[in-house]
Amino acid sequence: MHYVQPDLPYDEAALEPAISAKTVHFHYGVHEKAYIDNLNKLIEGTTFADEDLEEIIRTADGAILNNAAQAWNHIFYFFSLNPDGGGEPDGELRKAIDRDFGSFEKFKEDFVDAGVRLFGSGWVWLSKDQDGHLLITQEPNAGNPMRHGLTPILCFDVWEHAYYLDYQNRRADALRALWQLVDWDMVCTRY
Repeated sequence: MHYVQPDLPYDEAALEPAISAKTVHFHYGVHEKAYIDNLNKLIEGTTFADEDLEEIIRTADGAILNNAAQAWNHIFYFFSLNPDGGGEPDGELRKAIDRDFGSFEKFKEDFVDAGVRLFGSGWVWLSKDQDGHLLITQEPNAGNPMRHGLTPILCFDVWEHAYYLDYQNRRADALRALWQLVDWDMVCTRY
């Protein structure tokens, strides 16, 4: 199988001012492309050559895992954003957020706090367990909650390349700005 980087459903400047066109270009256009290109080279001739990304993430290790997870994580992240996003979720996801975090505002605070507290680079995730309960988890580096039997719902990237051009060392500000871009219609379909 040869993995191809999907085109974003918006142009590079569409997420401004929360995320600059320059950041989207380097983050998705350069970093994400490198993960996909590296993955294609690494899996050639291996047992992973015909696997989908989710299966590779669940079973691989080392460089294959890192590149597969980073490729998947970035696609998941960028396709969770929308220039017309923001607001609040509704339906079953909103009920689950209120049940498991007390309120939507409390969930947002806890989510940003988890992203800020993650030492080094990685991801902050909203996932559901097999019983439909929501959890906020931190995953260092290329971590993905699928490796722990969870279903990803939403993630924010806390690698420096995700925010440094726009926010320098102000990770909390970068994470808070993302709320105005979350495509809750898309995210709700994952719950």
